[in-house]
Amino acid sequence: MSSRNQAEDDQTGAIDLTPMLDVVFIMLIFFIVTATFIKETGVEVTRPEATTADEKKNASILIAITDSDEIWIDKNQVDPRGVRAQIERLLAENPNGSVVIQADSEASVKLLAEVADTARQLSVSNVAVSTLKN
Repeated sequence: MSSRNQAEDDQTGAIDLTPMLDVVFIMLIFFIVTATFIKETGVEVTRPEATTADEKKNASILIAITDSDEIWIDKNQVDPRGVRAQIERLLAENPNGSVVIQADSEASVKLLAEVADTARQLSVSNVAVSTLKN
């Protein structure tokens, strides 16, 4: 047997992995495109309970107010004077965005009202307060 016949025998027994790699890359692209990303405020709050709570989906701007009256937006603590600038920045990214405020049950009602008022001053028509359904 010549060396040429030996090389041909090796090539006929080899498996071509190119189609399998193509399928893997297509599946990877599919999962990346269809994945939904959960937005978080960056801090955990104890939300008050309410009997008339309605589920709200697709909230694009989440604001958290802790029991020590700290304001968190996009996993960053924000000074009360900087809330307006942060909401404006997020509205520039998503002009039709809605605001959901996750206020702790021990948070100041005055601060909650100020944050909601700031959002409404920026022409956000959909401002909601997050609660737990009782």
